[in-house]
Amino acid sequence: MTVSPAFAVKWLLPRIHRFQAKSPDMDVRLDTNLKLSDFVAQGIDIGVRYGTGDWPGLLAEKLMEEEVYPVCSPSLAKGFGSPRELLAEMLIHDLSVDRHAGFITWDQWLAKVGAADVSASRRGLHINNSAAVLQAAMEGQGVALARSIMARDDLASGRLVRLFPEITLPSSLSYYVVHRAESAGLPRLASFRDWLFTEAAANAADEQTL
Repeated sequence: MTVSPAFAVKWLLPRIHRFQAKSPDMDVRLDTNLKLSDFVAQGIDIGVRYGTGDWPGLLAEKLMEEEVYPVCSPSLAKGFGSPRELLAEMLIHDLSVDRHAGFITWDQWLAKVGAADVSASRRGLHINNSAAVLQAAMEGQGVALARSIMARDDLASGRLVRLFPEITLPSSLSYYVVHRAESAGLPRLASFRDWLFTEAAANAADEQTL
């Protein structure tokens, strides 16, 4: 299986034990890389990719949608009165897929909340790994613009706090299960695919309680 490093750390690995308990006779080999893998050359059965669902040579099924919002450590969540007040803090930027069309930046989020006249693009801490972005926020390094799928477990545990929850900004990018058409009939692929969608459905239900 191929996934991004951050998706592996923040979503897949905390849940993979449930698949292993369900299918103890199946071993999982995980390839984590920001670069797109060659399914044929690397012998990959299935993957989860982030984007718009268009990857030549692969079938793509939407697994999860997400939204983007600011988060910080509980110690830093001190009752911000308005989004503009965030500019007084260190802003943490996620550069992992920032060149992907549709990726929401701090400037775009600020424009959404009526602060289009200010720019945050040159300020703050810039990190090219979504998991590290969230870790920096948990350590009190500043305020991160988080992707909901990545931040879900940290919010549930109280390690992170969502700021301005009344403001919603859905992302145009989603997570997709991808595989080659000729692999669709493989029992091991079908089993893992079904498990991914079961976990995604549970994730969506849990989101309603956060």
